[in-house]
Amino acid sequence: MSIEVNNETGHECDEHELVRISRYVMDELRVHPQAELSIVLVDEPAMERLHVQWMDLPGPTDVMSFPMDELRPGSEDAEPEPGLLGDVVLCPSVAAQQASQAGHTTQEELLLLTTHGILHLLGYDHAEPDEEAQMFELQRRLLLTFLAGKGRPRP
Repeated sequence: MSIEVNNETGHECDEHELVRISRYVMDELRVHPQAELSIVLVDEPAMERLHVQWMDLPGPTDVMSFPMDELRPGSEDAEPEPGLLGDVVLCPSVAAQQASQAGHTTQEELLLLTTHGILHLLGYDHAEPDEEAQMFELQRRLLLTFLAGKGRPRP
């Protein structure tokens, strides 16, 4: 898998951990091993421009996803297709505010948002209550198993 992180902000974050959680989520969802993902960290003005342009909503948001080849999770019955998964755009300053309110670290919020963004790239959504329940349960399970050590390299 090719996972590129481009931090266009002055915000310090563990980019290697963003790659690790991305790889973990993509492996767990059986995304083709040659799939490509880009993660971009932007400041609030840049995120606000994207939010207005693509969602017609004011102000910056925490995460946006831009799918490319409309890849879907693989299954045991069918081989996954290679291709460009797309871009996940994160806004660390918005993530920091949310993390403070939620009582965890900004890095943990960025891990959650990265997972959320990848799920959107794979076709998951939360517009309807049943979709939201499915997506958020999967997101919770993936994040918790990653943080429990399953997705982190052994020392």
